[in-house]
Amino acid sequence: MNTGLASLVACGTQLWLDSVDPEQVAQARADGATGATSNPQIVAELIHSGRCRELLASLIEQGLDDEAIAWTLTDRLVSEAEQIFMAVWQQTGGDDGYVSLELDPLLEDPASGLTHAERVSRYVSLGRKWSAGHINRLIKVPATPAGIDALEELAAQGVPLNVTLLFTPRQYRAARDAVWRGAQRLRSLDRFKSVYSIFISRLDVYTRQHVPQLSAAAQGQVGILNAKRIWAENTEFWREHPTPLRQQIVFASTGTKDPSEQPWKYVQALAGSDVQTNPPATNDAVRQAKLVFDRQVDRLPEQAVQDEIDRLVDMQQLEEVLLREGVEKFVHPQRKLLGLIAQQRRLLLSPT
Repeated sequence: MNTGLASLVACGTQLWLDSVDPEQVAQARADGATGATSNPQIVAELIHSGRCRELLASLIEQGLDDEAIAWTLTDRLVSEAEQIFMAVWQQTGGDDGYVSLELDPLLEDPASGLTHAERVSRYVSLGRKWSAGHINRLIKVPATPAGIDALEELAAQGVPLNVTLLFTPRQYRAARDAVWRGAQRLRSLDRFKSVYSIFISRLDVYTRQHVPQLSAAAQGQVGILNAKRIWAENTEFWREHPTPLRQQIVFASTGTKDPSEQPWKYVQALAGSDVQTNPPATNDAVRQAKLVFDRQVDRLPEQAVQDEIDRLVDMQQLEEVLLREGVEKFVHPQRKLLGLIAQQRRLLLSPT
């Protein structure tokens, strides 16, 4: 009998790795992963490890500035991961085997001085730029006001999309509808692909801090209930609007934040359909636990728990708080990456 990650895949989950670290990508592919996602923190960790030292030195010698180096490294790491998963893309006819590249988080930096219209325009131009020539690359766009307003044009330009920083059904619907409007402007839907990354664990962190009156039965279940409801709505919408490729939910932020909880809590609760993008540490825990997973994604908590959550959790306030925090968590790692590259530049150019 399959156990661990093999069991998770066997019950219907597509496993994507939340990393483009080449070593971790190779391990994940061996475990049955069929895609990956990237972010600035991953690139920073690789620089810290020293594995990018020669490439970093070469890029500095070529005269590239810190921002250009950051994007050159990101593009190379994502491209290398794309090659690992290209066979999956080919075998599935373009339905799986994708690697996501996150567009510039600094577009959302309040200090940037950009207007809403300028942010929207930059998302569209950068999405087209980083998508060009990469058939199994998804462009990751945040579900901020500017990100959502860029989605229709990106979809109309044929850019495969991963909408991220999704916390609530309202955000999901706004993003999905914008993508679908753009898709309907395409001459053909044959290559139309979109996924919607629903964050899970951050909702439970929020309710522990802001809704402590939830009962023990309901506390820690908000992220799961929200994700399952959005998954069901997404399934129904695309059943009514069929496309050649699947338009899927990505269950993101699946690592538990409460050390008293089992590290596979969210993995287990959302098993059985669509995509999970799990951090390497979460996959390691699942691999070692040797659990047998079965389909749970369409099994909701008890009605009393649902009613309590609906009564006590203000989803509009939750969205406002988590989106504000999410933007900072989106921006800060990119600033940190640029600072690390500047530090490495000083070290490499300093006299020995």
